[in-house]
Amino acid sequence: MSTQTRIRTVDSSLIKFRKPEDSNEHPFDKARLLIEPSDTLSALQEAAELLKNTNEPVAFPTETVYGLGADARKTDAAYSIYRTKNRPADNPLIVHIASLDQLRRLISKSQPLKSKDIGSPNESLIPQVYQPLIDRFWPGPLSILLPIENHEHPPVSPIVTVNQPTFAVRMPQHPVALALIALSDVPLAAPSANASTRPSPTQAKHVYNDLQGKIPLILDGGPCGVGLESTVVNGLCDPPVVLRPGGVSLEQIQNCGGVWVNTQVYKPTSVNTEKNYIPQTPGMKYRHYSPTAKVMLFSGYKECEAMDCLYDQLKKQNMDKDEARIGVLCSKKWKRGVFGEFSNLTFLDLGEEGSEITKNLFAHLRELDLKGVDFVLVEGVAEDNEGLAIMNRLSKAASMVFTKDFLN
Repeated sequence: MSTQTRIRTVDSSLIKFRKPEDSNEHPFDKARLLIEPSDTLSALQEAAELLKNTNEPVAFPTETVYGLGADARKTDAAYSIYRTKNRPADNPLIVHIASLDQLRRLISKSQPLKSKDIGSPNESLIPQVYQPLIDRFWPGPLSILLPIENHEHPPVSPIVTVNQPTFAVRMPQHPVALALIALSDVPLAAPSANASTRPSPTQAKHVYNDLQGKIPLILDGGPCGVGLESTVVNGLCDPPVVLRPGGVSLEQIQNCGGVWVNTQVYKPTSVNTEKNYIPQTPGMKYRHYSPTAKVMLFSGYKECEAMDCLYDQLKKQNMDKDEARIGVLCSKKWKRGVFGEFSNLTFLDLGEEGSEITKNLFAHLRELDLKGVDFVLVEGVAEDNEGLAIMNRLSKAASMVFTKDFLN
């Protein structure tokens, strides 16, 4: 049965959070929400009531991408996310919280209290290894992996974790996301608000295009600032491992010092493609972020070399170059003129800085989809800083990857 999907605009500038009186306290040890009566407050209240009183998911903006959220503690609510997205049942969800206090309360229901918790001297609920990351990157685009010590009474639904002994959690930076979670006091399981395998949504219209008629409400907070999903890190092992690169770079994590200096990046193996393999976190197993067109990703290739590869594909597909619809995403080196011989060409500039590319990547892939292109040629970037996450997403979106030593 189809659902009427409403879009309500929210203004981030109207959302404030009071700072703690103790300067040594984490700014979001507790969520001290301040918001005057307004259409924005009304929209947030409507979304909060849906989250508290129904199992239907709600779409909302974060600094990374738009999320599709439902109560992480309720199995029926979590299941509605999988159903709405047509998401594989063995792909776990990340839990979103608005304060350390909310996270402590979530964990405390499933394990005994210990000593010296982050932000509270009498409890040890959040592993101390994460304190440097929480101090620096929360709120922000970083998810951490936490242990589940009581499997009879887990803090979140087993559907969220796919019955694994850990769950991923983050505190988003976007005021709308923080306000929604704080106002509802509901920890939200929230993957990207798109149809499974499609490019992640960075604007409310992207969500509507994918999920119209499937969810009751989209909060429109404008374009997302980061544009790629959060980094997921496992600090429960030695050395720590980045399971999914994202909005916080490997270099930023290593700069936190201590054990984080030795942080490594997870390297996928053939095991990841096996049917019975269950990943610890999203982004480790399935192909994602794919437009309808065939994406050709080039690392270290000049424009003319990429053109030669495209001609080979056109020949295999028995397509004439004058009939083929071609999209090109350039970043630092490729120039439009080299591709001028194609009569049906859409050339989009991702930007030169990593932050520009992450912000534009998914939106440009969706734009090319709307134009109905047959092939998308993408200029890859070096895999340092933001480049690691960019190439991670592009490699999962690509039908074909062409790699050689990167151009100087």
